[in-house]
Amino acid sequence: MFRRAFVRKRLATYNVVVATTLMLFSSLCIAASSQVLDEFSAMYKQEWGVTQPCKNTRLNRKSVCSAVLRSEGNAPFVLQHDTPSKKVAVLIHGLSDSPFFMREIANILYDEGFDVLVPLLPGHGLRDASDDMSDSDLAERWQAHIDDVLNLANSVADTVIVGGFSTGGALAVEHYLDTDTGVDGLMLFSGALALSENAESMSRIWGIKWVAKIIDGNYVTHGPNPYKYPHVAGFAGLELMDIINQVRDQFEQGKQIEVPLFAAHSQADATTPIHGVESVMENSRGPNTFFVIDKSYDLCHADLVVNTPLLHQMKFNANRVDEREPCAIPKANPLFDNMAMMLRVYAQQF
Repeated sequence: MFRRAFVRKRLATYNVVVATTLMLFSSLCIAASSQVLDEFSAMYKQEWGVTQPCKNTRLNRKSVCSAVLRSEGNAPFVLQHDTPSKKVAVLIHGLSDSPFFMREIANILYDEGFDVLVPLLPGHGLRDASDDMSDSDLAERWQAHIDDVLNLANSVADTVIVGGFSTGGALAVEHYLDTDTGVDGLMLFSGALALSENAESMSRIWGIKWVAKIIDGNYVTHGPNPYKYPHVAGFAGLELMDIINQVRDQFEQGKQIEVPLFAAHSQADATTPIHGVESVMENSRGPNTFFVIDKSYDLCHADLVVNTPLLHQMKFNANRVDEREPCAIPKANPLFDNMAMMLRVYAQQF
């Protein structure tokens, strides 16, 4: 009888200790999760001046919303596991669009155990972007913002990978080459490491940025796609060219990529020709994963990261564009699932 009472007492004590430990662990997890979201949100409160609660919420996806945004779908967001992961992926959207286009890639990396940060570049996703899209420091603001987001990622994670679509990919590579620390892997989706021959030639004309600002005029942000500006500002495109040239200069100085690199690109991409990414591959020691979509698929630049569910969510208004123009209407990448499988294999090495 005495022994039974003693055992019960020990079990009760053990249960209290376990419950206390679990409560403490849960509290620490919530605190870590809250820290990331609080710091992430603070960046945008400083950028926009005001934030507000989002009307549409999803489990494990927390967005930062504001009245200055075109819609909540343009908002930066964080994907977090219940227990914060020690692996974080940062995904950067492209020029003129928003984090919306990174959703499906973010979901893949989340499923592979990563918490995911998807920032909104300065000047993007806004109701009024005229001042931002003519800001002479626009490229520097993009770079500074990515530095801040990656500093946040490194403050909570042991492993950090970074990548993005188009301009986002160029910013990821430039950051890696410039800092040389805090990045364990790179990902490029239609990476803008080269522009069309005509665009690159135009960028070398003296005074072209001044001319571009005049031509851009009052920048129009509303169009047929709720999550993307109707056209790329000429001045912003020239700012992107500056970043591409910075990457090329780093390679010419002997810098190399020494972390695992994933790249997916369409041979039919006329906006950012594939030779730009091929050049990056030549300057990478690997291991490299290069998913090339054959020219016969005629896959447009912006469609690489689009699958059927994302296309349906997009609610693109085709009545507001000329269907005869190449790439005017978004389509789903027919090889998205194959690309996703390769990305999963890449992510599993971390």
